[in-house]
Amino acid sequence: MKRLVLLALITFGISLIADAQSFIAQRRSRSLILVGGTGTSSYYGELANDGDFLQANPNVNIGLQYYFGRRIAVRSEITWFQLSGSDSKATIESARQPRNLSFSSNNYEINFTGIINFTPQGRRFYQRPQVNLYGFAGIGLCYFNPTTIYQGQKYTLSDYQTELVAYSKVTPVIPMGLGVRFKLGPLVNLAIEGGLRKTFTDYLDDVSTVHHDATKFPSPLAFALSDRRPELGLAPAPDGYIRGNPNADDGYMLFNVKLEYYLPVNFLEGNNAQKKAFKNKRKAFYRYNKRGGVRK
Repeated sequence: MKRLVLLALITFGISLIADAQSFIAQRRSRSLILVGGTGTSSYYGELANDGDFLQANPNVNIGLQYYFGRRIAVRSEITWFQLSGSDSKATIESARQPRNLSFSSNNYEINFTGIINFTPQGRRFYQRPQVNLYGFAGIGLCYFNPTTIYQGQKYTLSDYQTELVAYSKVTPVIPMGLGVRFKLGPLVNLAIEGGLRKTFTDYLDDVSTVHHDATKFPSPLAFALSDRRPELGLAPAPDGYIRGNPNADDGYMLFNVKLEYYLPVNFLEGNNAQKKAFKNKRKAFYRYNKRGGVRK
């Protein structure tokens, strides 16, 4: 009986040591990080106003980040964000209120960025600094779809070609910015970052060039969406009158608070990894316990 108890204790101890070694091995190898967060989005363009960043729109994002070394990482994210702008909120000095244009949009961005930490990570992921500054830059694509409210109804502006231009609703973007990361625990970080997006379109807000005469539009509705001055009791703008500035592309900024979670090395294997680990434990158990003796 004593021999069986002793054998059981030895087996239990060996199992604990094996599990501990497995855990330590995973701690050494964790380089893939799940990233998710939320924040605000601010727009820069013909319909932007001073102080709009104080009334910024929401955004939500999720992605994966991978470390190649102690300083360098790559990250890919998908972000949903809103943008909006209105002449009605412009100052009198800007002389924009008579134009009376406005827009709002739901947008999506997918990007691929490189990250450089100002301070190197520890030799193992859980030995990283408590606070670390970082910079990032990369490439991406943005889908945008400006809309407006006219007589109580919502319209997609690109469908009506308000400047007689058929523009793409997808634009390349160059994300760039800075952030600071705080270590909350062995597996979790809190990151705060701000990133500017350089775009290659001047139609995030559907405003870029000049007004056109009503006779050039396919329908009265298209002209009404193009020139909102008559709603204020003003005469329509003459053909060729400035509507926007085509020499400056639109842009936007995302400010985010994110959580970063270090994924286990075998998370992609899912249930198969658990089954494999259970199978290995069963083999080890029977090796030392079959018929009450150690199998050679």
